[in-house]
Amino acid sequence: MLYDKNIREPLFDFLEEQYGKVRIIEEKQMGRSRADIVMVLPDRLMGIEIKSDADSYARLDRQVRDYDRYFDGNYVAVGSSHGLHIEEHVPDHWGIITIEEAADGADFYLLREAGRNPRMDWKRKLSLLWRPELAHIQELNGMPKYAEKSKQFAAAKILAAVPPETLALQVSEELFQRDYTQIEEQIRQFRRTRGG
Repeated sequence: MLYDKNIREPLFDFLEEQYGKVRIIEEKQMGRSRADIVMVLPDRLMGIEIKSDADSYARLDRQVRDYDRYFDGNYVAVGSSHGLHIEEHVPDHWGIITIEEAADGADFYLLREAGRNPRMDWKRKLSLLWRPELAHIQELNGMPKYAEKSKQFAAAKILAAVPPETLALQVSEELFQRDYTQIEEQIRQFRRTRGG
């Protein structure tokens, strides 16, 4: 039986082999759910829910709704006990990765490629960024700083001014560059520039 802890690291390797340049962000809060994995690709964000052999489908309906609000596409990565029935539990645009127990750990198979998520909400996607990251996108696009304004206000202005294709690349680049060791200083510096 494969458990979540046995799946994660080999799954990261599989995703890197499949997609090349990726950044993995684990356990990201989104709505009332927590994304197991956010996979940052150069032009989109993918949510990945892990259902190990020990997991049930009890929360999956709510998780699917939340993932669909935030990400450009989604995958469910399932242990072999779920492999036969998972297609009944996720929408057709969700990709499916099945995981089999192998002698040397876990074996991954791409059962279905993820399609474009028709339910992604740009406001929710932008909410995944920190305020200094939004400020950098504003700067890249020659926009006013709106330094005293809220994160939601800045996101709305960005959505009104930046074409989606450009914004998708810029959001991914911000997440590729995100440095968790320096975020406190970045936020302090941003607050100093806005006088707060």
